[in-house]
Amino acid sequence: MTDNFSTHPQSIESKEYTRENSVRHRIISRARQQFFALGFRSVTMDDLANELGMSKKTLYAHFPSKTAVLEAVFLDKFHEIEGELEQITSECSSDFLASMRQLLACIQRHMEEIQPPFIRDMRQRGTQIFELVESRRRVLIHHYFSKLLVEGRKAGIIRKDIPTKIVTEVLLSAVQAIMNPGKLAELGISPKTGFSAIIGVVFRGVMTEKGRSKL
Repeated sequence: MTDNFSTHPQSIESKEYTRENSVRHRIISRARQQFFALGFRSVTMDDLANELGMSKKTLYAHFPSKTAVLEAVFLDKFHEIEGELEQITSECSSDFLASMRQLLACIQRHMEEIQPPFIRDMRQRGTQIFELVESRRRVLIHHYFSKLLVEGRKAGIIRKDIPTKIVTEVLLSAVQAIMNPGKLAELGISPKTGFSAIIGVVFRGVMTEKGRSKL
């Protein structure tokens, strides 16, 4: 009896933690859909609460502000991307070109999720949030694209006369210069189009004749 009673509070805490996480995940998932499709400014905390069928009090109990929700949305998105890239690059040694196509398809799919209204809003007021995006994006490119390039050199697809670190830095510089709300709006292109163009220019430039012939 005593042993059962002593573990009971922990069981309750575990269930509460699971429930809280479930609610938090629901909020992030719905906010991600709404923000990226309709824009950050267009979706209020009232809108989110109504969409989720919960009170604003409950919503604010999990997130102190709409900006905090947006930060959680981006962290959730990057966590999802990282999981997919980890799986793709773990198999790149067996078929480099197939892995590269999967990696690019993964990135482009995630880019498609972000619609013009959201880019417009980030251009107007998203400096702090965009710093978070750039920081996480830099880490992902350094880790996963560098890994892919190393395997590509082993397969004879990527040139060996250009250091991998330089290729990665060129890619990062191009992404930083173009894949930001202001420049995308100035060029009148979507994130997917911008990223595809950058990858096309950079990767074709570092591929061997063997690599280009297999594209």
